[in-house]
Amino acid sequence: MQTTIKSPVSFDGCGLHSGRPARMTIRPASAQHGIWFKRTDIPFGDTLVPARWDAVEQSPLCTRIVNRSGVPVSTIEHVMAALAGCGVHNALIEIDGPEVPILDGSAAPFVSGILSRGVRALFEPIYVIEMLETVRVQNATGWAQLAPSPVPRMRFHIAFEDAAIGTQDLSLTLANGAFVRELCNSRTFCRKADVDAMHAQGLALGGTLDNAVVVDGSRVLSPGGLRHADEAVRHKMLDALGDLALAGGPILGEYTGHKAGHALTNDLLHAVFCTPGAFRMVACDDDLAARLPGAGVERHEIPAVA
Repeated sequence: MQTTIKSPVSFDGCGLHSGRPARMTIRPASAQHGIWFKRTDIPFGDTLVPARWDAVEQSPLCTRIVNRSGVPVSTIEHVMAALAGCGVHNALIEIDGPEVPILDGSAAPFVSGILSRGVRALFEPIYVIEMLETVRVQNATGWAQLAPSPVPRMRFHIAFEDAAIGTQDLSLTLANGAFVRELCNSRTFCRKADVDAMHAQGLALGGTLDNAVVVDGSRVLSPGGLRHADEAVRHKMLDALGDLALAGGPILGEYTGHKAGHALTNDLLHAVFCTPGAFRMVACDDDLAARLPGAGVERHEIPAVA
């Protein structure tokens, strides 16, 4: 059945790219509401922005959604991953700025906040998007696909020149709280040379060694080092789950990303919804509900962070 958070939870911090401070509050919502953002810093007009695949304005650095009036919210992928990973289907997210707080660069603070409030059943059926055919998209550097699977699964491959990252592969079944246990505390990562270049262009103004894994060749510059030896690929999977959550419901299928990013995953959702017969909507029974990412998760399952 559909769910929402039991009571509001707030987060304060700067945006990774804008550097602007913002307060964000996740509030309960009724069944069939879905996930919406509300810009509380805008005094009039259409301030509601749907967290939906067809509201994405593609950006290479983050996931940015924009409503029909041009009101945006950026860097939503981590909180969307947290909601999906905790099994929350309905929420109103109020935010007093254009970008979600980056916090520690992972989804763990959002997961902790959501689970501290608890998840409430709404006694309305949840429908899953069951993949019936394989759909793939690609660009010059990578590809992504969704394929049929009896459980939600994810595979990811990355390759970077820096020895601190290198080539990493990971495959996970995202059922029964695996996101909370295995992925949620993995932080965004970048190369020092890229950070320097972005700062020179006035980008990534809120980025620090405390909210991202910064590497320089074989060195990890962030205090405390890595939380996982393969933290980079785990974070890419975290991002992908957040981007897939914009489908509007849980996806029963296997996602594979090969050097994929936000734009490619969004292209994949467009392809799925434009391909006749690629999927069907299925009412979720108890057996299927037990195979979804947020089933039975507890706060104590969040990994300790560095």
